[in-house]
Amino acid sequence: MKTAETLTAREREVLALLADGLAHEEIAQRLGIGSETVRTHVRKASSRLGASTRTQAVATALRLGLIS
Repeated sequence: MKTAETLTAREREVLALLADGLAHEEIAQRLGIGSETVRTHVRKASSRLGASTRTQAVATALRLGLIS
């Protein structure tokens, strides 16, 4: 089973902002990072969670209590 250690703090933060409805560019601006870096965090988090889409990654993270 996946645990909180599955994702880095930044990956959890990015997924939480995605869950709030923010676009990659908005997340990048809010966190002070590049939009490609946001995409990298989403891609790595999706892979670690076994998700094939960012929506599935957010849903899985929510279900597992990794983000709120």
